[in-house]
Amino acid sequence: MICMEKFLINGSELEIEIAKTFFSRLRGLMGRKKLEKGRGLLLAPCNSIHMLFMRFAIDVIYLDKDFCIKKIARDVSPWIGMSVCLGAWAALELPSGEAQRLKLEIGQKFTRN
Repeated sequence: MICMEKFLINGSELEIEIAKTFFSRLRGLMGRKKLEKGRGLLLAPCNSIHMLFMRFAIDVIYLDKDFCIKKIARDVSPWIGMSVCLGAWAALELPSGEAQRLKLEIGQKFTRN
């Protein structure tokens, strides 16, 4: 079962898929051909990601439990990329370039719509 929620930041609404189980977090975006602009995948709990078996680059937004941005990893490369943020509660995977398009900065907070 896929759980989708809407999140707001900087006046933009994002449709976010929530990976609620161990296996959905493990699978992540592997096997998908792309991720549409305005969509993302929230992995929680999660403080690191790998890009094995990925077909496209992503931006990774690390969040604390209050959905405040702790770190932004931009344009993480498929297959060879990886990223870590010690102390993060969640990783929000977005299409590459979304962090710039949304003008995301460390300290900003996502809200649920």
